[in-house]
Amino acid sequence: MSELKAAWPPHQSEVLPWRQQMRGGTRADRTLSSVEASIPPFIAELEFVPPIGSLLLSESALLAIAHADTDAEGHSAALSRFMMRTESVASSKIERISASAADYARALAGNRSNSSATSMVAASTALHRLVSDVGERAAFTLDDLLAAHRALMQDDPVEADYAGRLRDMQNWIGGSDHSPRDAFYVPPAPERVAGLMDDLLDFLNRDDVPVLVQAAIGHAQFESIHAFTDGNGRIGRALVSAVLRRRGVARNAVIPLASGLLAKRDDYFSALTIYRTGDPSPLLDLFARSARAAAECSRVTIERITAIPGEWTRELHPRAGSAVEALIPAFYDHPVMAATEIEQRSGASAQQTYRAITQLEQAGFIQEITRRRRDRVWVVSDLLAELDDLDRRIRRAMS
Repeated sequence: MSELKAAWPPHQSEVLPWRQQMRGGTRADRTLSSVEASIPPFIAELEFVPPIGSLLLSESALLAIAHADTDAEGHSAALSRFMMRTESVASSKIERISASAADYARALAGNRSNSSATSMVAASTALHRLVSDVGERAAFTLDDLLAAHRALMQDDPVEADYAGRLRDMQNWIGGSDHSPRDAFYVPPAPERVAGLMDDLLDFLNRDDVPVLVQAAIGHAQFESIHAFTDGNGRIGRALVSAVLRRRGVARNAVIPLASGLLAKRDDYFSALTIYRTGDPSPLLDLFARSARAAAECSRVTIERITAIPGEWTRELHPRAGSAVEALIPAFYDHPVMAATEIEQRSGASAQQTYRAITQLEQAGFIQEITRRRRDRVWVVSDLLAELDDLDRRIRRAMS
């Protein structure tokens, strides 16, 4: 490894001819002859020694994550899915993709009428894919990132053709759709992307870098490479959760750090810009604060969610072998279900199942969200409310 450095190498730049490689027939800026693109440094063997204050913030955040992860240990897969969904919803909101919790639940049930909600579901699928694959292998591979991107973008009406592959054209952040003239960041030329990604993967697979330093710098480097035509922000934030899983800090649950970043969205983008000048510290500090707030607030959510089956049972006193008794754990494990799935999991007749659904509805435990007579879908009311409440609590904690 190279000598320890308190600083980080800044990005360089190069002037590229403007090639007018446009997607989807978008009108190109024919008055532009060249563009200045950024060149991120190779980081695989670099070291960064943060200021002592940043180290203390990071250690405090890691301790909070460990406590929340211990609370989640041994509980239903529903808890894990809920935490991933909270993270992916907040990550999508950072990109100005927003939908109500009810619309998101409808999209989870397969209703594609709301494109933003459908995109949020895709972000959750991509996050789950990346965290699971990296966690199982205990290593990052390019295929992991490509698979996650494919899951995110494969149904996108504009980007589907580019899903799951590195970009082969110039892109940019800001400006207009057809020109980088006023962009505030132009990532490296597409010919540099593969080499920079190999270097980044080597950095992410190291075990001698402090965990949050690795997560923050790995994220910033990925955002700077901007390896895909679109979806870089959501994949880059999923990468953070995958780092925490690979390093064994969050084995049982995803900590919704993106909710903290959402609360400080301008600071977040500013910290990414400062990273490119050679200083990762502001981003590391923001990640540490967001992770700690998310972990501490998540402990309340974990307690609430894991108490649901017992609370329902105590209130309803279901008869042994009844449809209600079967549906309590079924809804806990699968909080969004269509009528046919509910009937299958109840193990009872259609008449008995609908009687049980009515009982759960009248108790306020579930609610019907499709507002139609056929192909109806029910969701656990407390989980629907908690999805918004956890995000609000994290954002308040960041203020």
